Amino acid sequence: MRDDVKFPTKTRGGLDRRTVIAGGLGALAAPAVLRVIPANAQSKVIKIGLVSPRTGPLAGFGESDGFIIDQVTKLLQPGLKSGGKTYQVQIIAKDSQSSGSRAAEVAGELITHDKVDLIIASSAPDTTNPVADQAEVNEVPCITTNCPWQPYFFGRNGDPKKGFTWTYHFFWGLEDVIASYLPMWDSVPTNKVVGGLFPNDADGNAWGDPQRGLPPALTKAGYNLLDPGRYQVMNNDFTSQISAFKSAGAQMVVGNMIPPDFATFWSQAAQQNFHPKIVTIGKALLFPSVVASLGARGNGLTTEIWWTPTFPFKSGLTGQSAKDLTDAYMAATKRPWTQPIGYQHALFEVAIDVLKRSKAIEPKAILDSIIATNYHSMVGHIQWTGKPVKNVTKTPLVAGQWQKKGDGFDLVIAENKSAPEIPVGGKLEVLS
Repeated sequence: MRDDVKFPTKTRGGLDRRTVIAGGLGALAAPAVLRVIPANAQSKVIKIGLVSPRTGPLAGFGESDGFIIDQVTKLLQPGLKSGGKTYQVQIIAKDSQSSGSRAAEVAGELITHDKVDLIIASSAPDTTNPVADQAEVNEVPCITTNCPWQPYFFGRNGDPKKGFTWTYHFFWGLEDVIASYLPMWDSVPTNKVVGGLFPNDADGNAWGDPQRGLPPALTKAGYNLLDPGRYQVMNNDFTSQISAFKSAGAQMVVGNMIPPDFATFWSQAAQQNFHPKIVTIGKALLFPSVVASLGARGNGLTTEIWWTPTFPFKSGLTGQSAKDLTDAYMAATKRPWTQPIGYQHALFEVAIDVLKRSKAIEPKAILDSIIATNYHSMVGHIQWTGKPVKNVTKTPLVAGQWQKKGDGFDLVIAENKSAPEIPVGGKLEVLS
C-alpha cells in the first residue's frame, strides 16, 4: 500500500473559523497516509488524524501504531457505515517526535491542511495537550488517551466548573496510581521514607504537585516523601538526588521518568552505593526493552500497570481478548508486547464507534456522538459522565513488578485492590 497518495481535499462548512497555526506548515514532513477505498463507497471521505510519538525519548509509546493502524485499515476495507451511508476512510498519522511544539505543528496541519473530521492523540502530555489545545481552539472533535488525567486537564488550565468543549480524554488519574502503589508497598516492611524523582515537565509537575499529586496522599498514608525538586529532562547527573536520598535513609524511590533518565539514575545509584528496597517508576518501566537493557538490575523494579494480556476485557471492534491482541501483535512484529498496545487499539475502537453513531459527518454531530459514548473497549468501559471532570472518563489501573523468568522478565500484577476484576499474578519481592 502506498503512503504518498491522498484523496482530493474536501471542503467543509465553517472553514473561516479555523485558525492557521503560527510557525508555518510548509516545512512539515509529509504524513503517513493510509487509504481505504471500498468499491461500494457512496459518500465523501472521512478523515481521522492521529498524532503520537514515533521517534524521540517517548517513541516506545508509539511503537505499536503501525500494527494497530494496519489492523484498523483492514477492518475498514468494506467502508464505514454511518447515518445510512458508507464512507471511505483515510487515516493520517503524524509523529510528534516526543515534542510538544512539534505535536502542535502537526495537529495544526491535520486541522488546516488535511481538514480531518476527527483528531485522536496519545502518549504523555507532551503530545496529548498541544493536540487537544489545537483541536479546542479550532473546534475540531478530539479524543486522547495514554496520559494521566490531571496533567491532561489541569496542564491545559482546565476549569472543573467549565471543562472543555471539543476535547475528551480516557485514562486513569494520579489518585489511581496512589491507590495501586500503597497496597503494594504496604505488603513488605520498610521505613516508609520515599525519595521522589519528578522531572520539570507536565507529568513530573503533576505527580509532584503538593495539592493534587503524590505528596499529600503519601503523607496521609504515613509515608515520608523527600522531594529534592524538579530535575531537567535528559539529565545526566542525579548525584544530588541520590545523596539526599541516602542522607534521609530512603528505602524507597518513586517517580515518573522517561527511559533515558531512569537508566542514568539507576546506573548512578549503583555506582554511589544506594540500594533501596522498592523502586516504583511510572513511564520508563512500562517497556520490556527498557527493563531488559538494565540487565540483572531490572529484576524487581515496579511500576503502574495499565494493561496486560491478562486483563479481562475484549475489543468491541474485533472481538479479540487482551491475549488475542497481544498474540497477534507479537506474531506480526516479532517484538514483545507493551502496555500502550491496548490503549492504542482502544483509541481507534472509540473513534470508530463515535463515527458510526454520528448523525452526520460534521463537527457538531461528531462531538455529540463523543458525549453520548457508552462503549466497552479493550481497556474497559468508556463513558463520559462528568466525573471526575466533564471531559475525562477513567479506566482501571493496578500495579506490579518485573520479575526474572528464563532469559527475560515478566511483568507480574502484584496488587489489584483498586481494580479487583483484574487478576493478581504474584507477590511483591523487595530488591536484593
